[in-house]
Parts: sequence; structure tokens; C-alpha cells
Amino acid sequence: MPQKTLGFASHDHNACIRSALNAADAACAARAVQLTPVRRRVLEILLESHAAMGAYDVLARLDAEGLGSKPPVAYRALTFLIEQGFVHRIERLNAFIACTHPGAAHDPAFMICRSCGVVAEALAEAALGKTAKQSGFMIEQTVIEAEGLCPRCQPEVTA
Repeated sequence: MPQKTLGFASHDHNACIRSALNAADAACAARAVQLTPVRRRVLEILLESHAAMGAYDVLARLDAEGLGSKPPVAYRALTFLIEQGFVHRIERLNAFIACTHPGAAHDPAFMICRSCGVVAEALAEAALGKTAKQSGFMIEQTVIEAEGLCPRCQPEVTA
């Protein structure tokens, strides 16, 4: 079911959002944790596009909607969402993006378009895991971030 390049592929984005919110609701109920209105709204904001957003951009949206104006409001919600596996932090951009595989244990790999800012999440390659296992190294977490041009931003190649 996971689509490897959802951020770049044409898809029903409303269904994408509904699916992610339903997964978050179900996971929170199963884990007996609260998806408060602020946490839910932060997730909705991040789900609106497949572009990463900085914490202060999220905070500005919350403030405009009367949900909080102090940085801890956004950071607490983002921390919760990361801990629950609904959001990832993109180190390269110092920003956050909704997970396209919520509820699934996975190591993300991000393809970041340097032109339009769209970020696609893929599953990290197993090659590193195989190499680590062969060398006796135990990987606890992997995050891969690649920068380049998405299909829409690449110049057309003429033959």
C-alpha cells in the first residue's frame, strides 16, 4: 500500500489527508494517548501539502487561528506527533513533514526538490542494513535526505 514517491505522484490529496488523519486517530486510541485539537490541527497543517514547514510557520498558522502564539505550543505538538510516528523532522531544512507511512515502522528517505520545495518520502534502502549486519553494526535509526529536482522541476530533455 505505501507509495514510494507520494509527494511527486499525482494522487487524490483529500483522500491522502483523510487516510493519515484516520490512521492518527486509530493509533492514538490504540495507544491511549490524546490527539488534542492543537496536535490534530498541526498534523492537518502539515498534511495540506507535501512540502516541509518550519516550526515558526506552523506556529504562525496556529496563532492566526487562535490556537496559540507561543513557540512551546507548536514544539510540544510537533514533538508528540514525531514520537507517535505521524511526522518527521527534515534535518537539512530544519523543518517538519507529515509521514506518508503513518503507523508503519520504517526508516524514511526524503527526496527534497530544491526548486519547488516538495518533499517525497520513500522507504530507506535495505542495502545499508545488510552491510551493517555483515559488519556487526546494529542500526538504531536511519534517515536519508537527498536534494535534487522533482519530475515537474526538471528541464525537459530534448533528443
